[in-house]
Amino acid sequence: MIALKRFEGYSISGFQRDLLAGLVVGVVAIPLGMAFAIASGVRPEYGLYTTIIAGILVSLLGGSKFQIAGPTGAFVPILFAVVSQYGYENLLIAGFMAGILLLLAGLLKAGRFIKFIPRPVTIGFTAGIAVIIFSGQIANFLGLRDIKKHEEFHLNMIEIMLHIGSVNPISVLISFICLGTIILMTKYVPKIPGPLAGLLVSSVIAFFFFRGQVETIGTAFGAIPSGLPAFQFPAITWETVIMLLPAAFVIAALGGIESLLSAVVADNMSKEKHHSNKELVGQGIANMVTPLFGGIPATGAIARTATNIKNGAASPLSGIVHGLVVLLVVLLLAPYASHIPMASMAPILMFVAWNMSERKEFRHIVQTKSADSAVLIVTFLLTVFTDLTTGVGAGLLLALLMFVVKMSRGLKVSKVLPDPEDKLVKPEMVAQGKNCPQIGMYTIEGPLFFGSTEKFEEAVDHILESKPKVLLLRMSNVSFIDTSGEALLVSIANQLKEQGGQLLLSGLKRQPKELLSSTGFYQHLGEEYFFDRTGKALNYALARLNAGTCLGCRQRAFKECAQLSKQPEGQVKQARKGLAVT
Repeated sequence: MIALKRFEGYSISGFQRDLLAGLVVGVVAIPLGMAFAIASGVRPEYGLYTTIIAGILVSLLGGSKFQIAGPTGAFVPILFAVVSQYGYENLLIAGFMAGILLLLAGLLKAGRFIKFIPRPVTIGFTAGIAVIIFSGQIANFLGLRDIKKHEEFHLNMIEIMLHIGSVNPISVLISFICLGTIILMTKYVPKIPGPLAGLLVSSVIAFFFFRGQVETIGTAFGAIPSGLPAFQFPAITWETVIMLLPAAFVIAALGGIESLLSAVVADNMSKEKHHSNKELVGQGIANMVTPLFGGIPATGAIARTATNIKNGAASPLSGIVHGLVVLLVVLLLAPYASHIPMASMAPILMFVAWNMSERKEFRHIVQTKSADSAVLIVTFLLTVFTDLTTGVGAGLLLALLMFVVKMSRGLKVSKVLPDPEDKLVKPEMVAQGKNCPQIGMYTIEGPLFFGSTEKFEEAVDHILESKPKVLLLRMSNVSFIDTSGEALLVSIANQLKEQGGQLLLSGLKRQPKELLSSTGFYQHLGEEYFFDRTGKALNYALARLNAGTCLGCRQRAFKECAQLSKQPEGQVKQARKGLAVT
């Protein structure tokens, strides 16, 4: 039903726009698909297979009208690590498992939870990935030989420094020609895809003027076959599943995040609305099918999706066309790809890394010098110097701790005073150091949860020292209570009961009321001690005090309580013994 809605009002004009947009995006996707595959440690054609299959399936089954899927830079460090540690065959299995996890996430409607990842964490790991991609292409840019690639950033940098003497001037020249063409086309002729133009220009120059003097795809990987590989289901064992499960979780999590971020970008550009859970289902199916044809994990590609929209895409058909364009190129032009210099691929990835680095947003968050700055820097540094899993995990944990600390500071406990003469709360009297020896009234503001209970408990201990006969907590400004907060209320009620006093609560909102009811606190305290408004609670408190004796004269007790509540707190303590209600 949702898929059909995406074609509502479709026309011949829309079909023409889809053909044009699909053609442009398909052309853009060809060099990127090969480049991301090479950077991930696999053969370039595997990136093309991914572009074809995942691109078509996500457009057919996804939840975003204009989403373009394929291999992306975000996956590069993860896939390279998997290939280095487990090999290409196991990468296919990990990708297949990640597809299952994404499918389950969509079916279980988990799309909304991915949106709760803090932006500093997202910016941090994205910038970290950009640094890894950029630095990983320095060797190809300079034409360095006998370079051994490592998973660790610092080891790769050391490797480059050790082999800096083997710089190939021809490779550097080809790299600069490609990079210059990309920049010039992007700036002055944006309708022509810069990466493709740079690839073609530099490859032609290298072929006719410097043949045999630079490393090419052919010399590094051999010829690219024409056509898709045969369907082959990977041999999966239980031991393999256990071994690859952590990698599959990371691939699925990053794939889900990237696809939904891309869908949000598409929504903002097109004024459409994506379906997050359906998008995860589409991404899951695509990642389950792609490995069966030799493809690597895929997700929504923000830059290609934006290009699709900018070129007038009208429906998901443009994404299907983009996949078919790449398929035609593989079928007809694959043999020519072997002549592409590796030095021409490096600037393309460097340009992508520069654009995905979120440098402006990164600088903006750092300049705030806030908790977000710390989360961003920690995520970024750990992503670069350890791995993405550690970076994101530490960033999320730090963001959670910062949030808890911030929310705990939001809890306020302030004393107010009852005035028995007119039964109104007189908060201005508190500033004058007044007190009432019979009724303790406090306004609680902010969330009462595990992070703020210590602060609340300190305030309560001070309150209970005065042994009030009635303690009224005004909680209309308490937005949230968890079981830690509920446990503290139980403790307060029990201590008051031991002292011969009573706890009253007023103004509870929906969530606190529901939680206290579900935990049994309502029954423990007694429903008659919960009030909608402070006025009702205060009337009850006065009636409760009136039911006792105060030097044999109830009326005098209230008059003296009223007088004492308007005296400094020191005088109240002196007169307290004679006024105590029994």
